[in-house]
Amino acid sequence: MQNQKSVLIQKSYKFSLDIISFCQKLPKERVYWIISDQLLRSSTSIGDNIIEAQSSSSKKDFARFFQIVLKSANESEYWIGLSIDFGLAVGKEKLKILLAKLKEICRIPAKSLLTMKNKC
Repeated sequence: MQNQKSVLIQKSYKFSLDIISFCQKLPKERVYWIISDQLLRSSTSIGDNIIEAQSSSSKKDFARFFQIVLKSANESEYWIGLSIDFGLAVGKEKLKILLAKLKEICRIPAKSLLTMKNKC
């Protein structure tokens, strides 16, 4: 389990860096700024809450952080999907790759929550 946590932390950290890099390349027009801001907030929250879950004081607290991870991931998926459908001039293929990475990151927290729910 410890190895899975390490992999999850690494993947979420890399995902955050990829999102930051992507957002830096967006044009400075207001519409891009709004999308970028929301995407940055929700995407970087994923890794932050994974780290917070590690230092949780109880299983309930751990589950709460992983629930936040999944909520942030859902929001990130929304902003990425909106960006793809909006037809951002910059990086449509990159967005699809980021979306795939996001879904991969979410598998572990989702599976952990299901396992915890089944044990209760």
